[in-house]
Amino acid sequence: MTNEGKSGASDPPAEPNGAILWDQRLARLMVRPLIDSSVTPNQITTVRLLTGLAACALIAWGGDRSWLNWGAALFIFSNLLDHADGELARLTGKSSPFGHYFDLASDALIHALFFSALGFAVAGGRIGDWAIVLGTVATCGIGTLFWVFSHRMKLYGKAELQPRWAGFELEDIMYLLAPVVWLGWELPLLVIAGVMSPIAALALLWLHRRTLFSASRREGLS
Repeated sequence: MTNEGKSGASDPPAEPNGAILWDQRLARLMVRPLIDSSVTPNQITTVRLLTGLAACALIAWGGDRSWLNWGAALFIFSNLLDHADGELARLTGKSSPFGHYFDLASDALIHALFFSALGFAVAGGRIGDWAIVLGTVATCGIGTLFWVFSHRMKLYGKAELQPRWAGFELEDIMYLLAPVVWLGWELPLLVIAGVMSPIAALALLWLHRRTLFSASRREGLS
């Protein structure tokens, strides 16, 4: 969730069909006490980044099942903070281009590193060190997907890229990663991510190659 919005409305922005995103609603409740404080959206983004890195470290440690489970829980909290910075920006008008890109970079880094951490967590198991290879491939794929989405977002805005339904949007699937880990399904998750994320990244690169690379050339010349 980027922190570039400035609306001071009492409720989070609604979908076209009138539904309000559930994590936005919860994030807004979290930050309301901070409206008149000195806390800034960028500070919340920093906490989001640090908690996300800590979550990945706990997951990568993975020698004890409890470390893995606590890391997954912290990952959910970090994802919720990803929305909190944007909601505080809307409520206070404290938005900035830097905050927007800081938020995007933090999202990309944490979501990509999650799979590298998962690879280290399950290394030495049934697929041995191939888990680390899968985690690295998934990290590269997720990172590329974020790069594609960030460029598309500049052209069309987030609402056009994120399908929404019943108060949920596409990126909310990240909240499901923690329950998958708690259920002990981290190896299937890693295999799926290691196979599907590079395929999805390559497909999107090919589909949007004209707008993506023409935009990159324009930015390089500007």
